[in-house]
Amino acid sequence: MTEATLVYDDDCGFCTWWAEYFDERTDLRIVGFSDLTDDLRDRLPEDYEDCSHLVAADGVYSCGASIEEAFVRTDVAEPAQDVVEFLRQFEDYEHFRERSYRWIADNRDRWGTYLSKTPPARRDSDGG
Repeated sequence: MTEATLVYDDDCGFCTWWAEYFDERTDLRIVGFSDLTDDLRDRLPEDYEDCSHLVAADGVYSCGASIEEAFVRTDVAEPAQDVVEFLRQFEDYEHFRERSYRWIADNRDRWGTYLSKTPPARRDSDGG
């Protein structure tokens, strides 16, 4: 796989909003859980449905690290790349990033009232 790929829960409106955000601002390939190929699924952790993942040539970024990596690949955050590289040296930063990701993920129904798009799986089943 040469192309970096963001894998996300495509049955979640909040997750879909973010996937489309990254699709519009990066060259990442975006793939929902329902569209995983066997090859891509083999690269993911066994419990891959617990969070998002960014599969790249240099490895797999999961949960908070996947969103962070997707974010620094956007045209908006390019200047932040050096700051993120610096912060990644600190274990406390990693713990903060992952706790923040988990809190947001655990409350995505609430966040989805502000940021949400109809998930592709639901669009397809509605004929849209």
